[in-house]
Amino acid sequence: MSGSCQKTSDDEEQRLPVCVAALYHFARIDAPETLKAPLEDVCDTAGVRGTLLLAREGINGTIAGPQAGVECVIARLRAIPGFSDLEWKKSAAASMPFHRMKVRLKAEIVTMGQPDVDPAARVGRYVEPENWNAVIARDDVVVIDTRNRYEVDIGTFEGAVDPGTDSFREFPDWWDAHGAAFAGKTVAMFCTGGIRCEKTTSWLVGQGVEDVVHLKGGILKYLEEVPEQESRWKGECFVFDQRVAVGHGLAPGTHELCHACRRPLSRQALLSDHYERGVSCAVCIGEFTDEDRRRFRDRQKQVVLAEKRGEAHFGSGSKKR
Repeated sequence: MSGSCQKTSDDEEQRLPVCVAALYHFARIDAPETLKAPLEDVCDTAGVRGTLLLAREGINGTIAGPQAGVECVIARLRAIPGFSDLEWKKSAAASMPFHRMKVRLKAEIVTMGQPDVDPAARVGRYVEPENWNAVIARDDVVVIDTRNRYEVDIGTFEGAVDPGTDSFREFPDWWDAHGAAFAGKTVAMFCTGGIRCEKTTSWLVGQGVEDVVHLKGGILKYLEEVPEQESRWKGECFVFDQRVAVGHGLAPGTHELCHACRRPLSRQALLSDHYERGVSCAVCIGEFTDEDRRRFRDRQKQVVLAEKRGEAHFGSGSKKR
């Protein structure tokens, strides 16, 4: 990877607005492990934090930092053979939404568990955000939300089918059980940024579904480009960083995160007797053991102490099981 990034000073990081980049690209990488250390170095130099996932099928991630730093990292990614046309979606955050930079090696950049799916070879037809309303308004179209239930709960498109999945791996089984009901219809699919639809539409085409389309750029591109007065989106869109959710124009949303189960919580949910910051919410109150809760409380004490010192605590969120 050619080119160089200039080191971003601490003063610059504090002074400049935070640029957030959501990105993915499917292209063959024969040895993704060789990219890990160089990308970590680039991100560190550029003052960029977040997560990048590397697999043989491509790259996926969200990163944030000064705009010049983010653009430098994007340029390095585009220098990888096969990634010259990588696209990214830009938004802004009032403060850094990530505590550190992680570059991880994975079997899949989004886990569907279908080894024969190859989005680089075939996918459904793309629908631009400005044309999406007209497509989903048609009587011969079924609109399917490919995200998980906790994401759908805080926002989705009018009339969309919710598969009720708890993980992306469950989607093929859901389709096998329910897909026959949509025979003869155009299947229109959407997700947060588009990556899950790359796989679901590729898989459906392989299953013999004749007419499959998906929202190009996902919900985030739709919320960015379609005026709110024309929008058919209801609610907020969950995002996988400390912003938790965004609304029209990618403005910050109103939800907070339960740091025990990683689910988004509305303002009303924060009033529940089962809500304890960093420890539990009404949804996950029965999902963890007393020992888990003890660990969560200890962690939360450290988070509060770090906040008082004006620092970010790296352990401020547990993994959702």
